[in-house]
Amino acid sequence: MNALLALSRAIDAINRRVGQAVTWLILLAVLVSATNATVRKVFNVSSNAWLELQWYLFGGVFLLAAGYTLLKNEHVRVDVLASHFSRRTQIWIEIFGVLFFLLPMAGLIMWLSWPFFMDAFVNLEQSSNAGGLIRWPAKILIPIGFALLVAAGLSHLIKCIGCLGGLCPDPRDTHIGKSAEEELADEIARDAEQREAASHEER
Repeated sequence: MNALLALSRAIDAINRRVGQAVTWLILLAVLVSATNATVRKVFNVSSNAWLELQWYLFGGVFLLAAGYTLLKNEHVRVDVLASHFSRRTQIWIEIFGVLFFLLPMAGLIMWLSWPFFMDAFVNLEQSSNAGGLIRWPAKILIPIGFALLVAAGLSHLIKCIGCLGGLCPDPRDTHIGKSAEEELADEIARDAEQREAASHEER
C-alpha cells in the first residue's frame, strides 16, 4: 500500500504542476479576447485564427485542469443522501463512483479521442473557417486532459482505500479553512461594507 500511496503522491504532483501552469492560459485567453474585441471595435477588423485561439485556450483550461480540479475536490457534488451516512460509508460510495463511473467514462473518452486526434494530425486537418487554425493541437488536448483525469481518479481511489485502512487522511478534506466560494462571498461582503462606509463618510 505504501508503494501505491507513493504513486498517488507522484500523480498528484503532476496534476498540481499542470493545474498551476494552466492558470496562465486563463490570463492569455483574457488578453486574446480583449485584444480581439478592441481591434474589432476600433479598426473593424476580425480574424478567425485569433477567435479560434480563444476557444483553444478555454478548451485547454477546461481539459487540462480536470485532474487538478479533482485533486482539489472542486468538482460539483450533490451529496443530498450521502451526507447523512457515516464517513466510512461516504468513502465506500466514493470508491464505487470512481470505479464504476469516473474511470470507465474518462478512460473511454481518452481511448476514443486518440484516433480522433491522429486523423486530424495525419491529414493536417484545417479549420473550415477562412484563415482558421489547424485542428490537431486542439484535439490532442482531449486525450491528454482525460489521461490526467484518469490518473487523478486512480490517485483518489488509492487515497480512499488508504483512508479506510487508516494510512492517510480523507482525500475529500482538501480545504484548510474556507472554500474558494466562501472566500469570494466574504470578499464581496467586505467590498460592500467598504462602499457603504465610504458613502456614509461622504454624507
